[in-house]
Amino acid sequence: MTIERVDGARGDLADRPQAGAPSTLTVGPARVLTSTVAEDSLPLLDALLEVPVTIDDGVPPAIRRRAAAGRPRSMHPYLVQSRYGRDLTPTDLTAVTLSNAHLSATFLPGLGGRLWSLRTAEGRELLHTPPTIQPANLALRNAWFAGGVEWNIGTRGHSPHTMAPLHTASFTLPDGTPVLRMWELERLRGVVYQVDAWLPPTSRALLVHVRIQNPKATDVPMYWWSNAAVPQSDDVRVLAPADHAFATSYDGGVRAVPIPVHEGIDRTWPTRSPRSADYFFDVPDAVTHPWVAAVGADGHGLAQVSTSRLRGRKLFVWGTGAGGRHWQRWLTPGGGDYLEIQAGLAPTQFEHLEMPAGASWSWVEAYGDVAADAGRAHDDGWPGAVGHVADRVAAMIGPDDLEAALADAATWADAEPETSIAAGSGWGALDARARRHAGQPWAVSVGTPFDAATIGPEQEPWSALVEAADAEAGGGHALLTGADPGTPPPSYVAGEWWDGLLAEVPPSWAREYHRGVLAHAVGNVDAADAFYAASHEHAPSAWAFRGRARVAAERGDDAACVELYAQALALASDQVTLRREAVAAALDAGDATRAFRFVDDAPHPDGRLRLLEARAAVVAGDSERAARILADGVVVPDLREGETSLSDLWALVHPGEPMPAEYDFRMA
Repeated sequence: MTIERVDGARGDLADRPQAGAPSTLTVGPARVLTSTVAEDSLPLLDALLEVPVTIDDGVPPAIRRRAAAGRPRSMHPYLVQSRYGRDLTPTDLTAVTLSNAHLSATFLPGLGGRLWSLRTAEGRELLHTPPTIQPANLALRNAWFAGGVEWNIGTRGHSPHTMAPLHTASFTLPDGTPVLRMWELERLRGVVYQVDAWLPPTSRALLVHVRIQNPKATDVPMYWWSNAAVPQSDDVRVLAPADHAFATSYDGGVRAVPIPVHEGIDRTWPTRSPRSADYFFDVPDAVTHPWVAAVGADGHGLAQVSTSRLRGRKLFVWGTGAGGRHWQRWLTPGGGDYLEIQAGLAPTQFEHLEMPAGASWSWVEAYGDVAADAGRAHDDGWPGAVGHVADRVAAMIGPDDLEAALADAATWADAEPETSIAAGSGWGALDARARRHAGQPWAVSVGTPFDAATIGPEQEPWSALVEAADAEAGGGHALLTGADPGTPPPSYVAGEWWDGLLAEVPPSWAREYHRGVLAHAVGNVDAADAFYAASHEHAPSAWAFRGRARVAAERGDDAACVELYAQALALASDQVTLRREAVAAALDAGDATRAFRFVDDAPHPDGRLRLLEARAAVVAGDSERAARILADGVVVPDLREGETSLSDLWALVHPGEPMPAEYDFRMA
């Protein structure tokens, strides 16, 4: 990957810092091999985001209590980003690089603000930065990619903006140091977050100030984790100031385990773990500036340290099993192995913290080279190794410097951006407009502006609805009166306020459908079903039939669910996701015949449909058909993290036979 700077020069993604150089910020295109990612048109209303876990009694009660609260029903009002493939093409992305005498840091604003590269003056890359960006189904909205440092907000399962642009701008501090600012409205929780990054001229650590603002009059469950991918090899050890961890091996359980040695294996050496696993380090309260570091054979590697609000620290490993190795190749073809060191608001990622109404939370994170003595960091004596690395982290940036950075950031966190670099979504601007209409204050800093000019095709229908209400014009906008029932709605909203606004306009198929979606999103399936049925009275649509099918599924009426899907497909036969859902519903109902019919009618069967067809063949007792499909090869670009459908299918069709590597995604 190369980046072309605004001065026209070309070089590696992050040019090597120059000794004695001042702090600089450059913007230019970065060319990378990747796949385009697009949204699906169907709202996700009833799907649990992650498989529930069982937390062992040995885990502190406070963690168990916080883990039991705050989990959302679904990702509504976001649409799923499931339209991508495995064929990669050269694509130009906007890249922003901060540099000083010691470090060069490159960010990708168009991909959730990902910190993509952190390189030292000696040319050492501290992050896992693969040569390709391959989307895969690991995130809340499906699409995700490996590498760099990601900023995750909302709930467990990566950020809704992982593969979406953030508002991005820069400004300059009085001492001449440039600051990169990225921000966006997070729609699931209704909060605004900002990420400010800067490199003081002599700093050996990249500084990142994060602030979350809750403009609502109600408390909200809050979640944040900063996840850093770093290169993995047999000689890399991960250290943090803890002698216990809360561990999960993707088997559905979370338990307290000793660190470093558990079940006879030193888990701080990632390549010694046989299975995929999370280790949430139990960092004592006495550690006022929590840290985590990955130390290689030469003593170098990424260290991350923060002020006290960001307390959680975690190690994630894919493990050395066949499934874990396959995931590494699947996510970063040709990019080498990686592990992740992570930092979050709570001790584990199963928890949410209650954020008060009108509150603002902030902290500072620092990233740099740990530059440790490898012999001491890799010593079998855990307390001595941890103590040495703690000293090296403090040498990179001390506790007083972290606190000073937090205090300094507070003085300019509200500074208005000076130079615009990229635009995010128009949802923040729409939210501000809706709040003004409702007479609610927009209690968000001027430092994170949402310009009305960012309102685009996704927000325009809803913005016009607000404007019509302002003018008491009655809902004559095309969102309601002119919408084509044969075309899926471009976007969705959430909340009682929008339902109240819709209730004031004349009935139409679109009005009833959107009210059904709003009811469905909060679990009121009876009201949702009534609204969907009312929508049909104005004009039949595949979208309302699909809504009723999902309601039938929640009620356990599998036969009705399949029939409703059949009616939906009759109106929108080209909708791939709709067809996938219909086949899956037929299989849940044990109706292989209907499943085959749905598959056979597909204009262009994809890998997921071929997988479902093979499952239908097994249900129908036609093992030969299933075997032929497997022999032809089944590639499912959006195979879900933890999904074992391919390996399960192979075991059913070829019991006792060796599992082909391309079908083995087992993590447990």
